[in-house]
This record gives sequence, structure tokens and C-alpha cells, in this order.
Amino acid sequence: MTARGLAYVLQAAGRQIAKRHRAAQRPHGRQSVKKLMGHGENVNSIEVESPKLFDRMARRFNVDYAFYQTGPDKYLLFFKAGQADAITACFESYSRKLLGKSKSSRIPIREQLKRAADQLAKEKPKTKERAKEVVREER
Repeated sequence: MTARGLAYVLQAAGRQIAKRHRAAQRPHGRQSVKKLMGHGENVNSIEVESPKLFDRMARRFNVDYAFYQTGPDKYLLFFKAGQADAITACFESYSRKLLGKSKSSRIPIREQLKRAADQLAKEKPKTKERAKEVVREER
């Protein structure tokens, strides 16, 4: 056996060991519900409206969690019971951030369209259109 052949065999063995090591580690952060349940620990859940915003907060607290969609814009947040303190702190900052985004300051698009339509109806029609209306009335 040559040195090159021996090096190839050792690299292959090293790759196999690294692969098994990565497979044995638990995933952290956001993951699927199946993986979270597979950790073998108790799991709790909370209803959440905005998973994207919660993701930002959860990265700061290094918690393991998973989302399950129950309906349109309704999600269940699953997390380990052992991390309840971290989730509580994370959820507190999430709710503070969610309440800080006041929906009253933004005008819905449908409302903006209604206002624009009302405003156009109140304005006088353009001269060309007005001339056409006058001609139609004379007939």
C-alpha cells in the first residue's frame, strides 16, 4: 500500500467519523415539530400570531422551538419545557415588539382606495370628458 492510498483511506474514515458525530448532535433553534419531539423531553405550546417576528427574538435567547400552523395566520409554538424561563423572556420581548407595532398608524389599502375613489368622485371631470357629457345631454 502506498502513502497516497493510506492517506485516502484515512480521509474516508475521518469523513465517516465526522458524519456520525454531526448526526448524533441535537439540532438547536428553529426545527420541525418531529425533531423537537424526538429530543425526548417534555414539550409545551403557545399560540403565536407572527412567527417571523418571534424567530428574530428567539435567536437572541438560543431556544429550541418549532411552529405548527393551525389556520391562516394562526400558529402553535412548541418549545421544550426545560427552557420555559428562556421562552418566557423571549415571549415577553416578542409581545413588547408586537404591541409596539401599532396597526392603527397604518391605513389599510382598501380604506386608501375608498378615500381615493371618493376624492375622484368629488372632483370635477376633466374638460374633454365634460364636453362629451354636454354633447350626450343635448341628444
